[in-house]
Amino acid sequence: MSTTTIVQITDLHIRPEGVPAYRVCETNALAERALRVVARLKPDAVIITGDLTDCGLATEYQLLAGMLQRHLHMPVHMIPGNHDRRSEMQAHLPGVPMSEGFFQYTAEIGPVRIVMLDTVVPGHGHGSVDGGRLEWLDRTLGEQPSQPTMVAMHHPSFVCGIAHMDRIKLQESEAFAAVIARHPQVTRIVSGHHHRPIVSQVAHAIASISPSVVNAVEFDLDPAAPSAFVLEPPAFQVHTWTQAGGFVSHNVLVESFPGPYPFTLDKDYPGHS
Repeated sequence: MSTTTIVQITDLHIRPEGVPAYRVCETNALAERALRVVARLKPDAVIITGDLTDCGLATEYQLLAGMLQRHLHMPVHMIPGNHDRRSEMQAHLPGVPMSEGFFQYTAEIGPVRIVMLDTVVPGHGHGSVDGGRLEWLDRTLGEQPSQPTMVAMHHPSFVCGIAHMDRIKLQESEAFAAVIARHPQVTRIVSGHHHRPIVSQVAHAIASISPSVVNAVEFDLDPAAPSAFVLEPPAFQVHTWTQAGGFVSHNVLVESFPGPYPFTLDKDYPGHS
């Protein structure tokens, strides 16, 4: 059975050399470590769902470009997040396609079609698909109605319960869901932004958020909880696709752990036949 493997990494927040993000997090070292782990998996392609850098500075994109060149020798498809600047991204990552002024395009990965959707609103944390982006998505999905499709974006379109993140999700959630509902070949929607592994449903499609490869948003469902992050083990997601099963997603920690050990079953194990 042929399997298509797509690794999703997100929210790298690359900083100038020697400058930790938020004065605490050594994002460059953490991101490069994650890229080394991804490279060992040898996926068919890698998608990066935004916040490539922390401030959208030229030096940050230059450092990221060097990391990608050192480690990832398979197709890499990326979109910006709210921490990115389109002008600097275009200047220093010139291979990323643009359409109608946005980083929005499609990528064919074996039998799977990925629609990369730009949801950035310059100067703001929330996401949007205004400016013709929602219409572009609708038209683009209509071009290949029978091809298995994943939509990749930075801002999630659903409420997750972490209040300070929900305030900066995609604004046009209902309109976005209505477009997805018209295209049954879209079975998976993936995003970043929230720095946590979260799963929901948008129309008929499973919608998932990948954790960040550098830090995590604190898990706190108190509506009054402040915006804060914690240094949980970084992770990314691996999405596999087969004709028989469609998309299956795995959360993969960047850390190394003791093992693997064989499951040596005790003679009293009740599952012995």
